[in-house]
Amino acid sequence: MINLRELIDLLSLEKIKDYNFIGQNYQTTWGRVFGGQVLGQALYAAYQTVPKDRIVHSMHGYFILAGDINVPINYQVDDIRDGKSFTTRRVVAFQNGKAIFNMAASFQLNQDGVNHQKSMPNVLTPDLLLTDLQQAIPLKDIDPNRYNRLIKSHPQIFEFRPVEKATFLQTRNSLPKAHVWFKTKEKVNVSIPFQHQLLAFASDYSLLLTATLPHREKLFEKKIFYASLDHAIWFHREFKIDDWLLYSMESPSASNSRGFTNGSIFNQQGEMIASVTQEGLIRSHK
Repeated sequence: MINLRELIDLLSLEKIKDYNFIGQNYQTTWGRVFGGQVLGQALYAAYQTVPKDRIVHSMHGYFILAGDINVPINYQVDDIRDGKSFTTRRVVAFQNGKAIFNMAASFQLNQDGVNHQKSMPNVLTPDLLLTDLQQAIPLKDIDPNRYNRLIKSHPQIFEFRPVEKATFLQTRNSLPKAHVWFKTKEKVNVSIPFQHQLLAFASDYSLLLTATLPHREKLFEKKIFYASLDHAIWFHREFKIDDWLLYSMESPSASNSRGFTNGSIFNQQGEMIASVTQEGLIRSHK
């Protein structure tokens, strides 16, 4: 994926009928459908079936089966409820007749109400930081094969600037906390729904890896299998995906080969724009 247009085209599904859509796949280097792609596409499908004056405030998804990047995904939407203020939709994604993902999403009218949030962490600003790929440059000489894999798997549409050393480069155990600034490299002129879809796509990067931070010495040299099990996003306030956003991540628990993680996303003005939770499989190959 090279540019913004390609990502927007990927998330813009083909309408088969009113509640049925089909989408293509991001050709990942690891050979499975990327979770962020399914989140963004499922949200697109749901958005096509709700009134234009309603915006998503939460989405909760479960990854059921690994997706095949060579098979288009069929998204079927159920119109669960249309209320006066809220609209609820369920989306199930199918490949070869089998469900690979399901999601519930809730949409709301823009309404006035109480307003508070927690404070944004006090961290270095993005202009003072290297990108994750700049941090990885020493790998060119130390481990060129691994460096080339990182380059190929990196989402070129986004720029990531970790506050700490990038998690995938860490070899020492540390607290399960990480902070990453991110934004699209290109300017984005799209609607609020598409801003949500782009954020859903990006929210799947780095979050699960936070659960490995207390175990880097054990895991770094091993071949580890990672897979998202579930993923939820709450959208609190409007934002621009082409402005710097801070992803503040932590992992309160890991057990039974699963890592549990959550994240808070802030804009540069300190406004909390979204919350994310995810649990994923972290399993070493025998």
